[in-house]
Amino acid sequence: MSTVHQSAAKGYQSAADKYQRGRPDYAPQVFTWLRDKLGAEPNSIVVDLGAGTGKFTKRICDISEHVIAVDPVDAMREKLAADLPQVEVIKGTADKMPLDDDSIDILVCSQSFHWFASSAAVAEIHRILKPGGRFGLVWNVRDERTDWVAELTKIITPYEGDAPRYYKGDWREPFPAPGFGLLEETRFVNAHIGTPEDVIFNRFMSVSFIAAQDETTRADIEGQIRNLITTHPALMGKSEVVFPYVTECFWCVKEG
Repeated sequence: MSTVHQSAAKGYQSAADKYQRGRPDYAPQVFTWLRDKLGAEPNSIVVDLGAGTGKFTKRICDISEHVIAVDPVDAMREKLAADLPQVEVIKGTADKMPLDDDSIDILVCSQSFHWFASSAAVAEIHRILKPGGRFGLVWNVRDERTDWVAELTKIITPYEGDAPRYYKGDWREPFPAPGFGLLEETRFVNAHIGTPEDVIFNRFMSVSFIAAQDETTRADIEGQIRNLITTHPALMGKSEVVFPYVTECFWCVKEG
């Protein structure tokens, strides 16, 4: 179970820079969620599991002085370590983390839990959390009520193969989880504002299963995305666009 899906291992290794530039930040309300629902404070020991390049890790650092980032992909960890030198960065997978039993106050998975959602991963998270510790899940989800966002999804979906995706809902299967209370949830409106190159092109070319495609296939996908940017009335000629998201947050508490 400790192996990493090939789309994540290959795609994220080759697209770390695009990932950093293209992925949205999180809704400002996430700070309040971390503090009020997960109980984060300056002395909390917080793990960001599947931390990637540290997009969400930065938000945790706004509250906690003791942050540990865990990720299996070398390129992602290197980018995170360079940007956030105050964070302890370690190599690990969801079902095998080099951390002591009952040692962590809070563990959060941002944009990652769908990759490793399993009873083994949840059991490992349970092992390292202190009794009463909080387990949080966060995703920035594209708001496909905007037509050009839905068109982008249509472009990439044929290439997803067996890659785990949040929208499929498979990540919910381990819940309710032994040793944890009920999974609670909330959501916030969010947006990524920037150039079409970053918030659309880099965002979609850094999708794991797109970045893992061969050069010819990636070039075809790139052409489709650039064509949409240059021809859609809401995007053509724009130097700045607003990409709509919803930040979805879930959490539960370790019993005992």
